[in-house]
Amino acid sequence: MRIAMIGGGYVGLVSGACFAEFGTEVAIVETHPGRLAALREGRIPIYEPGLDKLVEDNVNAGRLTFGDDIAAAVKGAEAIFIAVGTPTRRGDGHADLEYVYAAAKQIAEAMTDYAVVVTKSTVPVGTGREVARIIRETRPDLDFDIASNPEFLREGNAIGDFMKPDRVIIGVDASTKDEGARAKEIMKRLYRPLYLIEAPIVFAGLESAELIKYASNAFLAMKVTFANEMADLCEKTGADIHDIARGMGLDGRIGRKFLHPGPGFGGSCFPKDTLALVAIAQDADAPTKLIETTVAINDARKVKMAERVVAACGGEISGKTVGVLGLTFKPETDDMREASSIPILTSLAKSGAVIQAFDPAGMENAKSLLPEGVTYCHDALNAATNADVLLVLTEWNEFRALSPAKLKELMRGDAIVDLRNIYDPAAMRAVGFRYSSVGRA
Repeated sequence: MRIAMIGGGYVGLVSGACFAEFGTEVAIVETHPGRLAALREGRIPIYEPGLDKLVEDNVNAGRLTFGDDIAAAVKGAEAIFIAVGTPTRRGDGHADLEYVYAAAKQIAEAMTDYAVVVTKSTVPVGTGREVARIIRETRPDLDFDIASNPEFLREGNAIGDFMKPDRVIIGVDASTKDEGARAKEIMKRLYRPLYLIEAPIVFAGLESAELIKYASNAFLAMKVTFANEMADLCEKTGADIHDIARGMGLDGRIGRKFLHPGPGFGGSCFPKDTLALVAIAQDADAPTKLIETTVAINDARKVKMAERVVAACGGEISGKTVGVLGLTFKPETDDMREASSIPILTSLAKSGAVIQAFDPAGMENAKSLLPEGVTYCHDALNAATNADVLLVLTEWNEFRALSPAKLKELMRGDAIVDLRNIYDPAAMRAVGFRYSSVGRA
């Protein structure tokens, strides 16, 4: 079986490599010259554990190729995936579909035989039908079907999520003559390895599949925000958020995941998708007040986190050195999109703080997003050296292993603001730190 993947970014590259691992012949189309050159040279332009080996193995096996010629890629393909970016449109929160629609037109111009055109990108309700309209308008002679197959890949665990998914969502157009049967059959064959391990494959209508992705991410974002609000309440009442989260999470109706407190959610999905769902709902005259509130609370929380650092320095941060551990929105990724570090460190820098930071993967991407005066260190201990306060923003495992005594020896001050709760409060206080975390004493 052969497929084409239009877009060699995070979703397209991971999905394409994993499909190739299934035994499918995959042609990835990437038009950005620098990224394409890197891929052809075997350099992976994103940080994702295990992806470099997966790509290398499948390139060597002849199942995975990279190019910028859409016509060559779609020739003989039974499924053509659109996996281009859908960033937030400036001003109104809507997903920007410019690249999706451009890809649809290019695919129509290049196709010669029947194929299923599949939206893999996260797109608003109605996008699939608009893609179909563009293809029909561009090439009225074409025989094709449209499908929606949203991705649910967590950065840092994307390969595992693809190979052993909680579920696979496939939306088809039931209004066709065969009620989508031909498209279903092709998608079933493509995902046959997951059928064999009994992964749930859910078929739905186009609109339902498109909305499932937004609804899922918005619900998880609300869950994170709820945990953060409970953490604030714990700090006022003497309760411990970890006890609360465990007690809640053991309820099968709630579940244990996404109940960890922190400085607010970020990344490539939650901020973008919550805004997009709010916009979709407003356009449909069915406003989602819970999600609107979630967005507002999360934005405000990041600002409040900077205030905690100032308070740890006695209310005055100007001229004080802040050692920062972690910059990316989560560990095991180099992704800085909507990371909490951006508003927090920007606020501290404006207040006169001297910032020295270390992140195992994200410093290069951080440089264009953080204030110019930030010093980027070669390791965690270097970031802590002579710091008046140590700020933990990302829960990389290597930070957990740092010796409290060594940190105390290197730092000038005695304050630690741990916004990821990676340290034991008793151990930190035992060596003389004034230690504060989120939602616990």
